[in-house]
Amino acid sequence: MNENIIEVSNLKKKFPGVQALKGIDLKIPKAMITGIVGPNGSGKSTLLKIISGLIVKDEGQVNINRKIRGRHLMEDIAFLPEINHLYRWMTVSEIIKFHEEQFADFSTKKAEELLGFMNLKAEQKINNLSKGMVARLKLILVLSRSAEILILDEPLAGIDPASRERILETLIGEFDSANQSIILATHEIIEAERFLDHVIFMEAGEIMLEGNADDLRAARGKSIRELIGEVFE
Repeated sequence: MNENIIEVSNLKKKFPGVQALKGIDLKIPKAMITGIVGPNGSGKSTLLKIISGLIVKDEGQVNINRKIRGRHLMEDIAFLPEINHLYRWMTVSEIIKFHEEQFADFSTKKAEELLGFMNLKAEQKINNLSKGMVARLKLILVLSRSAEILILDEPLAGIDPASRERILETLIGEFDSANQSIILATHEIIEAERFLDHVIFMEAGEIMLEGNADDLRAARGKSIRELIGEVFE
């Protein structure tokens, strides 16, 4: 049986007017690619931000490697938010340098190698980048870390359909499956499905279905994309 990298129990979070997470229980397997799918407002981003330590839970517990999540464990997580969190006045090379100074596990060499593949130049100002270019730069910054857990919130948002599969191939190619785990929330299930080992279906702050991707397909006789239509109809 596969070991779990993250275990969540009775996790609750409320924002004004909405219960974002309704006491969810969840186990995310180690050394696998886990996809979280669900409609907007389902609680995916809230869950990822609590795991990453960016927002505080109301109730429940988050264990990482069987330890209660704390500040000392945050260095094990590289988080890619859906929003553009980069300093727009910086150049690409300056944001790479900034991340090198912020994170001990960041590889500038790796980031520079990925620039060419992502069609970005070191001298470009972030303020002048398109939405798709910013999305590619955010991926570079996360993939250049050797953190044990990579958490990606809509990593393909803003990237043109023709480039998504190529970029996913790069993501998987850079993924160290012996030492890393990937958790990603995505709406781009057509491109992402074949890369997923484990899938979590969320709606309205609750887990509707979860399991090994191959087991779910075999048990239901449907693709993950088809199951999305069934679960959320």
